[in-house]
Amino acid sequence: MYTVDLAYVGRGLHEELVAHIADQQGYYADEGVHVALRDGCSWDEERLRRGATIGLGRALLSRLTDGIPWVALHVNTTRPLFWFLARPGPLRPGPASLADLAGRRLAVHAPRTAPGCFTRIVLRRAGLDPDRDIHTVVRPPGDYGMDLRRLHDGSIDAALVGSTMAPEAIAAEHGWQVLAWVGDHFQIPTVGVAVDPTYIHPDDPAVRAVVRAHRRALRVIHGEPDTTVRHMQTFLGRHTADEVRAHYETFVAPYFTAGGEADLAVGAGAITAVATELGVPATVTAAEFYRTAATAPD
Repeated sequence: MYTVDLAYVGRGLHEELVAHIADQQGYYADEGVHVALRDGCSWDEERLRRGATIGLGRALLSRLTDGIPWVALHVNTTRPLFWFLARPGPLRPGPASLADLAGRRLAVHAPRTAPGCFTRIVLRRAGLDPDRDIHTVVRPPGDYGMDLRRLHDGSIDAALVGSTMAPEAIAAEHGWQVLAWVGDHFQIPTVGVAVDPTYIHPDDPAVRAVVRAHRRALRVIHGEPDTTVRHMQTFLGRHTADEVRAHYETFVAPYFTAGGEADLAVGAGAITAVATELGVPATVTAAEFYRTAATAPD
């Protein structure tokens, strides 16, 4: 049996759902690979690059800024599962929008992390300068529980939250609003399987086995809603079954890929946008970074 370390670098459905399904459904074992799922959220790049990683956004940023030659072999979605959640106080009467964040306190990831970078791109597209128009409160990745507490006590006005919760259900529970879904405003082939060829060849049998298992997990997401919702409840334990199913039907089923392939046109635009936000050259093309078409068929 082959073995491989596979690290997630964020928490929640966005990073973990496909790998979780592949593990729980026994697909890794079927493919003859033992996968050690690792929490790599606090790992530096040198440690992370010695195994496979789920976090394609972080891999792209480190390729652009540090020259680490990551390649992505499988993509789960082009719609990042992050949302802007806000208290009603800062919002003007009428439909809320990202423009309401002007002059407000927003909890968000650091600018040179993947979700932080994506957030800044979205804010700029909404006409906001993230360094001048908003008071940002930078916090590390986590389960966003502290952000909810700070929204409650009014020490922040809004927060970028991830997929450790169903934000639309949280907003309904507390009388808050979801200002925007990042996936509606910025698309990038994100979360899947990536390796650094310096340490793991893209055609390594263990990696190919992981990709095959993840393809099978994607088929579950699209073909077995009840099974997928059951697995999602592992991550969304604070929510009712109806809330989890609504989250699945709104954000997961319509937008996760059918077979792990990247849309290279989306990838090209995303690489340009990320490089521009980081202030670095776009030194890699979409075809060079997203090599999903080269994986072996099932």
